[in-house]
Amino acid sequence: MSGSALAIKLGNWINRQLTKRGIAHHLYVTNWPQTLDGCAEAWIVGGDGTANYFLNKYKNISIPLALFKGGTGNDIFWKLYGNINREEQLHKALTSAAKPVDAASCNGAVYINSSGIGFDCEVLRSRKSIRIIGGHLGYLYVVLRKIFSFREPTFTIINQKTITGKFLLVAVNNSSRTGGGFLVTPNASLTDGLLDVMLCAPLSIFSRLRYLPVIEKGNHLKYPFIKYTQEKEITIEAEKTLYAHLDGELISGNKFHFKSLPGFVRIKY
Repeated sequence: MSGSALAIKLGNWINRQLTKRGIAHHLYVTNWPQTLDGCAEAWIVGGDGTANYFLNKYKNISIPLALFKGGTGNDIFWKLYGNINREEQLHKALTSAAKPVDAASCNGAVYINSSGIGFDCEVLRSRKSIRIIGGHLGYLYVVLRKIFSFREPTFTIINQKTITGKFLLVAVNNSSRTGGGFLVTPNASLTDGLLDVMLCAPLSIFSRLRYLPVIEKGNHLKYPFIKYTQEKEITIEAEKTLYAHLDGELISGNKFHFKSLPGFVRIKY
């Protein structure tokens, strides 16, 4: 589980519930085991970053997983479970069958929900502000700050054909929501074996402010400044070294190779 106060509180509650039911278990906060040998399943308490850390620590995971909402954005949880409370989630973790869920890789690292290069990484670099304010509101606050200063880099997008140009947003997502509420790739599914790629052309500051609520609600795909495709594999090159995020975890480089990983994990939901 995550070391955040919310996750620790939730983890302790789960611990008590399992103890009452006589279910054998171990609770790990910071000192996670080196392997999961002997474990029947794993329950992850935290947000998207905690799930990302878990999948990259245990890349050959084969046991079923369950997620509990204890992070800032909780976008993976929302996609799988909706807005259920902890009692309902505990019931699902105890009774639901594990189902295959896709993941994706970028430069050898694994993620489940979303990845972005450029603008949203500049937002995430201000994660201290996001966490202080909390959730979607914190993310929105930093987005509004960055809208006035960000300059679009030049990218080369390589899939069936090559596109070179400046883009405000470059998202390669496995799921539909990011930032605790922005439906950047509203058509994305965790079970279709495809990555949803959304490119947003340069926009003036006025247009950025105008269309931010449109993108937040997922109503932006009809506009001419948006390119939206679904891919199994794609490479994105930048004119200079940039940050990219994988479920909120930052990496850097000037070449990013993405690949869909169908049915990579089994999750009880």
